[in-house]
Amino acid sequence: MNYFLGIDFGTSGVRAIAIDINSEIVAIARSDYEIRDWASWQNALYAVINRLPQHIKQNIRKIVIDGTSATVLICDRNGTVITSPMIYSDACKPEILEQVKKVAPIHHSVCSATSSFAKLISLLVNGDQNSSLIYFLHQADWLSYLLHGKLSVSDYHNALKLGYDPAALSYPDWFKAWSLKNSNLVLPEVFSPSTTVGLIQEGIATQLGLPLDCEVGVGTTDSNAAFLACVGTTEPEIGIAVTSLGSTMVLKVLSDRPVNNSIYGIYSHRFDHPKLGCLWLVGGASNVGGAVLRQFFSDQELQELSDRINPDLPSLLDYYPLPKIGDRFPINDPNLAPRLEPRPDDPVEFLHGLLESMARIEAQGYKLLQELGASPIQQIYTAGGGAQNQVWTKIRDRYLQIPMQKSIQTEAAYGAALLAKIPL
Repeated sequence: MNYFLGIDFGTSGVRAIAIDINSEIVAIARSDYEIRDWASWQNALYAVINRLPQHIKQNIRKIVIDGTSATVLICDRNGTVITSPMIYSDACKPEILEQVKKVAPIHHSVCSATSSFAKLISLLVNGDQNSSLIYFLHQADWLSYLLHGKLSVSDYHNALKLGYDPAALSYPDWFKAWSLKNSNLVLPEVFSPSTTVGLIQEGIATQLGLPLDCEVGVGTTDSNAAFLACVGTTEPEIGIAVTSLGSTMVLKVLSDRPVNNSIYGIYSHRFDHPKLGCLWLVGGASNVGGAVLRQFFSDQELQELSDRINPDLPSLLDYYPLPKIGDRFPINDPNLAPRLEPRPDDPVEFLHGLLESMARIEAQGYKLLQELGASPIQQIYTAGGGAQNQVWTKIRDRYLQIPMQKSIQTEAAYGAALLAKIPL
């Protein structure tokens, strides 16, 4: 038997899913990790692989890892991390953003306080400048490196917020000129997601019980993997949209044309399909999401209180529920303050207001994508933990008024496994 393994490093944990040649799930493993601790990443990676049944592991043909977008680090030539990672929601200081704006074209997608390019500059300022060479890697890049042993390799999904041009399939001239001024910096070579980098390192294969001929491909972002999990890789239609409801909320629309607008935090990932050609995943990521809900409620409370909400009755509460200051989309403002008042005494009423406000922000996001030129939305799938909340789904349906479809799968790890089996 041949199996294909996808590993998802998301905002709320690590999941590994192995599928067979028919794309059927044959094994699932999970682990917790601390997103700000690179050593925790490594431990969780090995843990989820070790937790797979041995008869599955020894027949895995290829592995693809997805990671949180714009979670980055720098390391030395030995792969040793030099500074603590900067994660997806970290906003760089205003003086760093000013440096970005002096280099990048006006309104470029990297002109955001949370872009990978802004974080690269910030890491270089705070990192160990005594290292002879400094390697910049995204989360999925470094985790894949632990398996295949080759530094400085990435994919054009993760590299988008670094400044890579997915239309031209190259770094733009302004970026090349900037990089020449940082002679000890090694930037990743960029490939199409799932492109095989090499075989797994012999020592790692032995340690984890994997075959020596197991391939390791470059990865993708967690939300792009979630998109693939929802719609599959066979023949997705233009206008399909996916909302990923995890710790954050990510919206994506499969479009026949790209839309990029840094003012609103909108960007487009290249989506090369063997039958449909070059398409684009247009979308944005908001810090609104499940992380806010967990500040106030346990998983059990969320379920019990949700069951007491009437989703057909609108809530009069108007929140902008952020876990901390700053959002990226549909309002791109690193200084945007959370709005969580007034807070009623009844927790059911409070939760209703939170879910309703998130649905309102989701609808605002999709409306903005349409206004700025994305292909018309035909149907919406949902991924992430929030997809399981049926009350929230009914509230969202009232706001979106677009047909909502049941996803093939909701786990990003399944999308990564599909990439391992059928490269795009």
